Amino acid sequence: MRQTFISLTIAASLGFMLGGCAVSTHSTSADAKQESAITIANKTPELALAMQVKNASEESDLAYEIVKSLTVEVGPRIPGSQGDKRAVAWAEAKFNEMGFDKVYKQPVRVRNWERGFADAKVVAPFPQELVITALGGSIATPESGLEAKVVMFDSLASLSEADKATVEGNIVFLNTRMQRDKAGKFYGKVVPNRVAGAVEAAKMGAKAVIIRSVGTDNSRFAHTGVMRYDEEVEKIPAGAISTADADNLEAMFSSEQDVVLNINMQAKDAGWQTSYNVIGEFTGTEKPDEVVLISAHLDSWDEGTGALDDGAGVGIVTAAAKIIKDTIGQPKRTIRVILYAAEEIGLVGAYQYVRTNRESLENIIFAAESDFGAGKIYQLDTRFDEAVRNDPSDLYAALKSMGVELGNNTTNGGPDVSMLPNYGVPVIALKQDGTYYFDYHHTPNDTLDKIELDDIRQNQTVWALITAYIANSDFDPRPAPKR
Repeated sequence: MRQTFISLTIAASLGFMLGGCAVSTHSTSADAKQESAITIANKTPELALAMQVKNASEESDLAYEIVKSLTVEVGPRIPGSQGDKRAVAWAEAKFNEMGFDKVYKQPVRVRNWERGFADAKVVAPFPQELVITALGGSIATPESGLEAKVVMFDSLASLSEADKATVEGNIVFLNTRMQRDKAGKFYGKVVPNRVAGAVEAAKMGAKAVIIRSVGTDNSRFAHTGVMRYDEEVEKIPAGAISTADADNLEAMFSSEQDVVLNINMQAKDAGWQTSYNVIGEFTGTEKPDEVVLISAHLDSWDEGTGALDDGAGVGIVTAAAKIIKDTIGQPKRTIRVILYAAEEIGLVGAYQYVRTNRESLENIIFAAESDFGAGKIYQLDTRFDEAVRNDPSDLYAALKSMGVELGNNTTNGGPDVSMLPNYGVPVIALKQDGTYYFDYHHTPNDTLDKIELDDIRQNQTVWALITAYIANSDFDPRPAPKR
C-alpha cells in the first residue's frame, strides 16, 4: 500500500507537466483584439466589477512586495525545518495583516530531511572537482565517502536494459539532457531520472547514482529535488551534478579510460515534524458556502530562497485576493487562499487538505494553483462541465484582450489541486511562460532578482480578474468532467 501511495503522489506531482500542454493558439492580430474589445464593451455586471479590479491591480506591486517579504524575512523553507516553521508564522501574520476575515492552519505531518555536506571529485582520468548536491530524501554516503568507477547511461530506460555485470559495484551516471520549452513539457520526460534513478541503479547493484541536473541552464548550479526509495530495494546515495559538470564528465568518457569518481554526501533524515497548510478567507456575502479556491505552496527547497518556486505563487494569489477586497469590497462567494505545506516532497499538504475537507469539497466552484514562477500568463486551460464551459464569454474576451487565450478543457490544474477533479471539483490552469524557469528551478540561483516586476504584476492582474469575476457571479462549472 505504501508504494502505491508513493507512485500516485509522484504521478500527481508531475501531472501539471505531463498533461494539458496543448499548443497555444495565440492571436495578436488587430482584428482579434478589436473583436475582443467589442465583446467587452457589452460586459456583464460581473465583468464590470472584475475590470475595476484589473485596473487597480495594474497599478499595484503587491505580489512582488509579498515575495520580497517572504524571501528576505524567511528565506529557504524545506518542509519540517526551522525555515518552514518561520514561513508558517510569516504566512499567518501576513493574512492577518491584510485583513482576511478568517485565518487558520491545518496540521500536516512531514518527514524532515537535512542536506548536509556534499562533495564530488573526479579521481581519474583527469582529477578535478564537480559541483554536486544531494537529492531530497537521499541517504548519506559512508563518512569517508565512496569511490568507484562511473558507468554512464543516456536514460533510465537504457540503464534498465543494461547488463547487470556492467553496473554492479559502480556509480551510475544518468546523463539525460532537458530541452528548453515554453510550457516546460520536457520536465516530465527527464524528472524520472531524479525520482526513480536510485531504485533502478540499486536493482543493478550500483553503489550510488548521480544525474545530470534536471534543468535547462548551462551553469555550475546543481538542481536538487525529491527522489524516492523502494523499501524492497537497497537504498543507495543519490545526487545531481550541474549541467556544466555533466558536460565535462561526459567528455571524459571519450578518453577510453576508466572514469573514477569520489563522492561524499552527508544528508540525513531528521525525523517527523509538524508543518501546516495556512489558509486565509474573505467570506462571501451572499453565498458564503460556495468557495473560489486559489493557492500556492509555502515550502521551498533549501538551496535558494524559493523566490520562483513558489514564493511567486504565494505573492500572486495572496495579492489577487487582497486587491479584490480593497477594490470592490467583500465578494459574493468566499475567496479562499491556501498556502500548502510540503509540496516539494510529494504534495503532502494537498493530500491532507483533501482528507480534512472531504465532506465539503463539493462546495468548491473551482480550484487553481500558481506554481510555475512568474513568467507572463499566455493561456487559460480549464476543466469545467462541458455544458457551461463557454458561458463566461465576456471573461474570455477580456482575457484575450490581455493576451491570454482560452486553451483546452482537460487540465488537472496545478500540482496541489491536481487530485481535486477526481472529486468533481473544477480546476483551471493559468499557463505561464516557463522558457527560463528551469534555469533556476531547485537551485541556489532561485532568488528574488529573477522575478521581473512587470511579469509578476501581469500574473497578479490575470488572477485577480478571474477570481473577482467568478467570486461575484452565478457561473457554476461543476462538476469537473471525468477523464
